[in-house]
Amino acid sequence: MRRRDVLRLASLSAAAAALSRVAPGQAEPGPILDAHIHLFDPTRPGGVPWPPKDDSVLYQPSTPERYAALTARFGVVGAIAIEASPLASDNDWLLHVAEKYPVIVGVIGDLVPTSPSYRQDLDRLHRNPLFLGFRYGNLWDRDLAVDLHKPGFIEGVKELAAAGLVFESANPDPRLIRAILDVAERVPGLTIVIDHLPHAPVPEEAAARDAYWANLRQLARSPRVFVKLSEIPSVVNGALVTDPEFYRGALDAIWNVFGEDHILFGSDWPNSDHVAPYAQTLALVRGYVARKSPEAREKYFWKNSIAAYRWKRRRADQLAL
Repeated sequence: MRRRDVLRLASLSAAAAALSRVAPGQAEPGPILDAHIHLFDPTRPGGVPWPPKDDSVLYQPSTPERYAALTARFGVVGAIAIEASPLASDNDWLLHVAEKYPVIVGVIGDLVPTSPSYRQDLDRLHRNPLFLGFRYGNLWDRDLAVDLHKPGFIEGVKELAAAGLVFESANPDPRLIRAILDVAERVPGLTIVIDHLPHAPVPEEAAARDAYWANLRQLARSPRVFVKLSEIPSVVNGALVTDPEFYRGALDAIWNVFGEDHILFGSDWPNSDHVAPYAQTLALVRGYVARKSPEAREKYFWKNSIAAYRWKRRRADQLAL
């Protein structure tokens, strides 16, 4: 093992010990619905478009079995699988995998509204109750700010809204937030979920920063817009930051804009393993929401995910509103 790997493991072990001292004093939020995980299998014929082979952390099967074994002891009763591939056929692969495992309560796939097969694909996928919508944003070389003006794009998103499905963003930045606002204004009946918002870069220049927060406030006025507090853990000087107070300012800013009824928990597993193991990711967010009311914690950890995605219970322990 290389020295830097030894040091990284040592720092993470220290972080785990620190978090274990914090977590027991925190009130448990009840059941947890993880609204952002990824499933893929690099060993399948033909491989996968992501993760790359040189990613020693991620390049292994990411399966519902592995996820359930890892998370059950933390009170996680279900998860929503988010696409990790631009291949049209992987919508069916993801649904096929999810159908076998009740821990997966829904799937967010990958569709392109300007594709010639879009309407046919949307109709077919929507017939499966596990299909909850699709993701579009800063991934797979796409640009929502440009693409939303292409012929047929908004019409396709209107069909998504009419079906009662979700439009989810990917990897937000100020430009994407502005584009999401454009979509929300043009399709007012659309349910939108913005992922990884704490990870979005906030502009340093004053006017751009003010515009960014103004756009978020405008989005927050819609009862159909939700955000995920995901991709939260940070490493500073080679060590995971374990103090919840380090994260509080940035998370409070988002929480204060969107309110306790529109914020969801998402781990980003297994991508989150690049920064911290699942136990530490969960402990950090528990540390942050520990000061919230029991009702707010319940909304964050599971109730709001039902409001956003309208997923259906597949196991007795997956509580419904």
